[in-house]
Amino acid sequence: MKVSPISIKKQEFNKGLRGYDKDEVQAFLEKLSDEFETLQKENETLKKELEEAAAKLSDFRKIEKNLQDTLLKAQESSTKSIESIKKQSSLMIKEAEIKSSQLLEKAKESANEIRSAVINLREERDLIIANLKSIINSQARLLELKVEDAGEEEIEVKQIEQPKKIDINIDEVVNKLL
Repeated sequence: MKVSPISIKKQEFNKGLRGYDKDEVQAFLEKLSDEFETLQKENETLKKELEEAAAKLSDFRKIEKNLQDTLLKAQESSTKSIESIKKQSSLMIKEAEIKSSQLLEKAKESANEIRSAVINLREERDLIIANLKSIINSQARLLELKVEDAGEEEIEVKQIEQPKKIDINIDEVVNKLL
C-alpha cells in the first residue's frame, strides 16, 4: 500500500476503551502528513532535477563524443596533410634537382659546342691567314718578276739603272685586312 499525505490525514483508527488521546493522535498525524508531503514534494523536485541532469549529462556526453570524433578527424586530417605536403615538397625538390642537372648538362654541352666552334673558327682563320700570306707572297714574287722584266727591257733600250727590289711586309698586310 502506498502512503500519501492525504491517506495519513484521513486515516481513522478503531475506537478502544483506553486508547490514545484522539486530538493528540490527530495532531501528530497532521504533522506527519505535512512532513511527508514536504518530503514527497522535495523528492519529486529532486527526481525532476535528476532527470534534467541526466538529460544534460547525456547531451554533454554526446557533445564530448562529437568533439572527440572531430578532434580525431582533425588530427588525422592534419597528419595526412602534413604527409601530403612532405611528399609534394620532396617531389618538387627532386624535380628541381633533375631540372637543374639537365640545365647544367645542357650548359656544359653548349659551352663545349662553343669551344669547339671557337677552335674551328681559329683554325679556319689561321688557314685563311696562311692562304692569304701564300697568295700575297706569290703575288709579290710575280710583281717583282714583272718589275725585273720591265727593268731589263728598259736597260736594253735606254741603259737605265735597275729598279730596286720592292720590300713587302706580309704580316702588316694581313693585320690590316683583319
